[in-house]
Amino acid sequence: MDIFAALAEPTRRSIIEMLAERGELSATDISEKFNSSPPAISQHLKVLREANLVRMEKRSRQRIYRVNPSAMHELERWAKQTTELWERRFDKLDNVLAIEKNKLKNHGKSTRFS
Repeated sequence: MDIFAALAEPTRRSIIEMLAERGELSATDISEKFNSSPPAISQHLKVLREANLVRMEKRSRQRIYRVNPSAMHELERWAKQTTELWERRFDKLDNVLAIEKNKLKNHGKSTRFS
């Protein structure tokens, strides 16, 4: 499962946010925070596991979930690279606009005194 496809669903994003805030929670604790049925939450957790966004550990009869830090770092790297690409494009656009503004400014001066 693709990370972005997994995060496209609001309930799954909420689960990630809860785990990020609390550190770790059991499947039951997570399920109790939503109006959805426990099997529905279980499916969301499965998708998050398949996308490698969360880790699950069995403790006796409980399944304990926590955010997978390496997946979060991967998302952060992707966001940073994308931001840098856009910043470079905006810098190029700023340069083009400055050149065009200068041309207009200089053209206006030369036609005033003609």
